[in-house]
Amino acid sequence: MESESITQFYIDKRKEVPQNINDSIGHFNVFRLEDCLQPGKQIRYARRDYYKVTFVRGKNRYHYADKSLEVDGTSLVFFNPQVPYTWESLSEDPTGYFCIFTAPFFTEKTRGSLNELPMFTPGGKPSYILNQTQEEAIAAIFEKMLNEINSDYAFKYDLLRGYLNEIIHLALKTEPAENLYTHPNANSRITSVFNELLERQFPIETPVQRFSMRSANDFAQTLSVHVNHLNRAIKQTTGKTTTTLISERLLAEAKALLRHTDWNIAEISNCLGFEEPSHFNNFFKKKTTQTPSHYRNV
Repeated sequence: MESESITQFYIDKRKEVPQNINDSIGHFNVFRLEDCLQPGKQIRYARRDYYKVTFVRGKNRYHYADKSLEVDGTSLVFFNPQVPYTWESLSEDPTGYFCIFTAPFFTEKTRGSLNELPMFTPGGKPSYILNQTQEEAIAAIFEKMLNEINSDYAFKYDLLRGYLNEIIHLALKTEPAENLYTHPNANSRITSVFNELLERQFPIETPVQRFSMRSANDFAQTLSVHVNHLNRAIKQTTGKTTTTLISERLLAEAKALLRHTDWNIAEISNCLGFEEPSHFNNFFKKKTTQTPSHYRNV
């Protein structure tokens, strides 16, 4: 799965890209959450190539690697580029703030690595529930950020870096949220996210689109779990192997493309990720006892 770039974030959410986005000292920006939500549009499950700190009020569910975290109240959540995520609001009209930044912005004048901080450590606990006092304090910092980002002060990014550090240290003084959203078991959750990732690659709508996550290893890397762990979870949950589930979905898409498009066999083979049309022919015949051409013409 490709990461969402910071440029793509601006195209999707703001319709314009700032001129300073590629500065060597890094990039930082801050927003009100409600100004960026797009009604009816689901936030896709993906890695981003930037860091994000979200302050949100209400009931929300975060899908983070192979875990889900459900929070009711005001929470502060830290996302990093190493782990894919999405979140869904379980409340109407959620409010809050978020800031995005690249690693150079934080480390350019700060000792140490972001990944040394507990909230950004892979496998760490990224969500912090806030009491009323903490909520008021962090909301006030975000408001300072919003005021400062639009100012002409020459050293405003030093101030903004300081505000970000203050939020991080306030979070470190709280206990990480522990209320994991309960699937029947952990294996069920991993299987659910695997199926979601698999389905998001379909339908294939143009011949230049390409099915890229074809192996258990591809999915394991995206989920930040070991491939053996993924394979065991799927086998225990579905009774099938990861490879079988991928092949079944690939075959279903191949049949749809053969029946409902006029693309030639080579185009279908390529968009489904086969290196050669002969490999596609062998795959299809093994699964159906028919060649793609015969299936199309029956």
